Amino acid sequence: MNNDLYAFLAGFGIFLFVFLLVACILLIVTNWKIFSKAGKPGWASLIPFYNIYIMSDIAFGNLSYFIAIMISWVVSFLGGFLEISILSSLAGLASFVLYIIYCVKISKAFGKSGGFAVGLVLLPLIFFPILGLGSAEYIGPQQKENATL
Repeated sequence: MNNDLYAFLAGFGIFLFVFLLVACILLIVTNWKIFSKAGKPGWASLIPFYNIYIMSDIAFGNLSYFIAIMISWVVSFLGGFLEISILSSLAGLASFVLYIIYCVKISKAFGKSGGFAVGLVLLPLIFFPILGLGSAEYIGPQQKENATL
């Protein structure tokens, strides 16, 4: 009985490893294509932190996302380091909210709807490849129109 369990767990581990490897490769190719469509160098998607800087420029047209995500990561790190769990939790929630905002902005930057942004948030392994490998064209960051009184 134990041998069957070990064989099952080994097989599941191999399956999981292969699935994650394929998912990582797919997301690397997808990000490379998204960067290229936006006129940025594809290799920039491989460089940690620099890729977030470029993503901020693609989706927002400025560094606001980059600065906000870096602040949330630093706060999360400090919360963990100082063992202040509420601080880490709030920083994690802030990072998730920033991810949702990023998905909405990247969706609009490629001329997609709010429904597509929901897909980016909930099913990124499907919708980001659609964005990067599909026929979507980069139209640039969409700025909020100023309301006049």
